[in-house]
Amino acid sequence: MPAPRDPSTLLAAARLYYLENQSQAEIARELGTSRSNVSRMLTEAQRQGIVTITINDPSGRVPQLEEELRHRFGLIDVRVAQRGPAVSVKVEDQVGQQAAQLLMERVADNMTVALSWGHALQAMVYAVEVQRDYHLTLAQLVGGLSSISNEISGAELVRELATRLGADYVNLHAPATLTSAMARDALLAEQSIVEILDLARSADLAFVGIGTPSHGSSAAILSSLQLTPREEKEFWAAEPVGDLAARYYDAEGHEVKGAVAARILALDLDDLRNIPNVVGVAHGRAKTPGVLGALRGRLVDSLVCDEVLARMLLSEPTPVPPERRKSS
Repeated sequence: MPAPRDPSTLLAAARLYYLENQSQAEIARELGTSRSNVSRMLTEAQRQGIVTITINDPSGRVPQLEEELRHRFGLIDVRVAQRGPAVSVKVEDQVGQQAAQLLMERVADNMTVALSWGHALQAMVYAVEVQRDYHLTLAQLVGGLSSISNEISGAELVRELATRLGADYVNLHAPATLTSAMARDALLAEQSIVEILDLARSADLAFVGIGTPSHGSSAAILSSLQLTPREEKEFWAAEPVGDLAARYYDAEGHEVKGAVAARILALDLDDLRNIPNVVGVAHGRAKTPGVLGALRGRLVDSLVCDEVLARMLLSEPTPVPPERRKSS
């Protein structure tokens, strides 16, 4: 017979073993060799790349990446949605499913749960399926956003999730963006708005989408503010990399102050830091700077993302110590 390391022989042994389910003893008889030699041939087939073995976690997660992210960034919870050629579900829906599972693991009666807005959270909400009603309250972290689709607004997501959980909810009946700081401050003087924002501040758990200032809905928010050329120049000079609930921050997680922050009606970043468990939800390579900024600034305590984003985060140098302010 040909040499045991000959690729054609290795391929023949591999086909018989992996595709035709023959035993090593049967393959040995067919190829005219010993059983121990067949075992060595199968090992060599893997070494040469003739055979590759893929293990797909039925949960759709990548535990190794989750553990690496948890250790690197000192996170409470991590869910990494598996991506690969065998996965037919859109990545946004995969991440939404993982976020929904995390929500259902963490949610409990008598809690207050707060949401921001966006496509990632919409996918999470639509993936929630429960068999009982929950005695809890849902609240918005940020006002209404006319610059984005209604179905991904905080008001709609809170209402939809409350319906699915059988829970109570309150809407923040105010716009997220105002044309002036004076208009924003006038709304913040209204008792009804103060009470709803205070409810959001007292949340036990929050889920937030992580935006990119130069793209998508986050860019649409900036456009709606009608900034002057000077205000726009000052904003970009601060080098914003991401936003949570319409609050923009730089690469170290410091909030970008100025005209933009003064016209946003939402909890500020310090308010978010005081919520016991803020879960950031994001996917895609483009979100890397924004997610890193949120992690470096300790703006999120947990993370749900896809495999591509997880690997990008782990490839970046990060000065965040593993010890964090909060614990589960």
